[in-house]
Amino acid sequence: MTLSLVTILAVGIFCQWLAWRFRLPAIVLLAAGGLALGPVTGLIQPQQDFGDGLKAVTSLFVAIILFEGGLNLQFHELRETAKVTRRLTSIGVVLAWLLGTAMAHWVGQLSWGIAALLGAILVVTGPTVIMPLLKHAKLNRRTASYLKWEGIINDPIGVLLAVLVYQYLLYSGEGPALGQVLGNLGLAIVAALALGGGLAYALGYCFRLGWIPEYLKAPSITAVVLGVYALSDLVQHESGLLATTLMGIVMGNMRLRSLDEMRRFKEYLTLILVSFLFVVLTASLTMESIRSIHFSMVLMILGFLFVVRPLAVYLATIGTQCQWQDRVLIGWIAPRGVVAAASAGAFAPALIDAGFEDAKYLVPAVFMLIFTTVIAHGFSLGPLTRLLKLGSPGKGRILIVGASPWTIELALHLKKLGQDVIIADSEWGRLQPARQQGLETWFGEVLSDMADEAMALDNIYTVLAATGNNHYNAMVCNHYAPHIGRHRVYQPYDTGREHGKHRVAEMRRGITAFSADVSYAELWTRLIRGWGFRKTNITENFDEAAFLASLPEDAVRLAVIPENGKMEWLSQSSRRLQPGDKVVSFVPPENKTAEAARQPGNGKLSGQQGESPLPE
Repeated sequence: MTLSLVTILAVGIFCQWLAWRFRLPAIVLLAAGGLALGPVTGLIQPQQDFGDGLKAVTSLFVAIILFEGGLNLQFHELRETAKVTRRLTSIGVVLAWLLGTAMAHWVGQLSWGIAALLGAILVVTGPTVIMPLLKHAKLNRRTASYLKWEGIINDPIGVLLAVLVYQYLLYSGEGPALGQVLGNLGLAIVAALALGGGLAYALGYCFRLGWIPEYLKAPSITAVVLGVYALSDLVQHESGLLATTLMGIVMGNMRLRSLDEMRRFKEYLTLILVSFLFVVLTASLTMESIRSIHFSMVLMILGFLFVVRPLAVYLATIGTQCQWQDRVLIGWIAPRGVVAAASAGAFAPALIDAGFEDAKYLVPAVFMLIFTTVIAHGFSLGPLTRLLKLGSPGKGRILIVGASPWTIELALHLKKLGQDVIIADSEWGRLQPARQQGLETWFGEVLSDMADEAMALDNIYTVLAATGNNHYNAMVCNHYAPHIGRHRVYQPYDTGREHGKHRVAEMRRGITAFSADVSYAELWTRLIRGWGFRKTNITENFDEAAFLASLPEDAVRLAVIPENGKMEWLSQSSRRLQPGDKVVSFVPPENKTAEAARQPGNGKLSGQQGESPLPE
């Protein structure tokens, strides 16, 4: 068992790394890893290795995943998407269930009872697959919000619907099954509201009063989430997922001061759990279940993809402001994940024992749809996003925090070189010169909630915090580091580093930008003295050594633009320059004057830019 656990976790995390390295959907690689470990090689056999405890562990892990998804559902996102989201999670669920039931019965040749159960299970789209896909697709905020809200809310709703159908099938021979089912539904909703919503508010209240120390907050949340799931399940079977999702939504919108740290902890935990679960559930497949797939089942799966989902989305969004491009994309993108697989695996054995013979097709049908949607939607979401023009604006932005004459001139030079730059500042007067010269700006505090709402954070790939306050610069870098990576947040040299008690600790600040230790004040002073910006191309004949030899002694290398890549701020530990790179430097006036004399008419910006006359 120990070897199996370690193997599954190692393969899962390795698949996540491969997905990041080669920009592939992580779920596709996790599914492939599970198949390789399970049905193909037989190295891992979860049912035998873990026994009856596998179902309980799977349920607890899914509860944590849904709670973390609920934490990421912000009510401010509903300002644009409220009506569409409500339709997708209400009318859309009913339509998807009814259409799916008809497809499973008439095309898949399943009995009405099992068809209704399969239709309910396949209502879910699930955060375990939607969230990783959204990270790679770079959708605009509106469309991504549709998919995210639908996936997280529909997961517990779909499970609850499947449980009710399952109970109806088991009770159908024992009298008034419908009344029993409706009673259970009401009990599940009451339990979710009381336990999920009530305990979330109580826990948040304890945080605000300081009754729980910082180091215990994340563990306390984990313990309470699992407790809510277990207690709610005692009240009504499978209502725990609804309760934990509601708990996440309530806590995520309480504006708790330490929520960012807790959300990050949950995100790391969820990444591990998703990797583990998807590999385990995929490895649980047997060759026998795979061989039970027949032609009618294949047609049924195609019907779910090309008829049920698009038609349900179209009908559910009639009368809303949902654009046709959004309808097309949402109607196609509906990957199923861990919750659907776990539900099918839980219901099938009991139904087979109860005499429903075609229940043996539940597991292979669900896994077949999971593999089909994960692969088809995982590889098509990016191209379809670009085709429908639903991506985030720009090709990846450079955020410069702090408007000053020096940062404005730098941004103008980068814009001239084809870079997408945005300057942010909380002082309108400082931003006005940038706006007058055609730069994109954001007026406001970048550390505010409004900044997260107004600026497409997923589309900012590097930050330069260049204000006159080194401590504020460090705060900005720490704010953006979790979103874009600590290797992409920079700030100018901190003069306080020369006086120990005034400097910000290295681990609490951004990377020191540029090739020399030049402070923000010194950069501005040099600009006043006539310094300017220069672009130099690195070629086979004019390599890094030649370029460095050509620079004036006190020139500063600021950034490099690779031939087929995004701009990178330079630091004292940056990579070696390669042929095809364009280097942006800050050079003294005599060097600039010589260039202008050799290349008359070469474009300048405010009289302070030039292009290198050196051979390219």
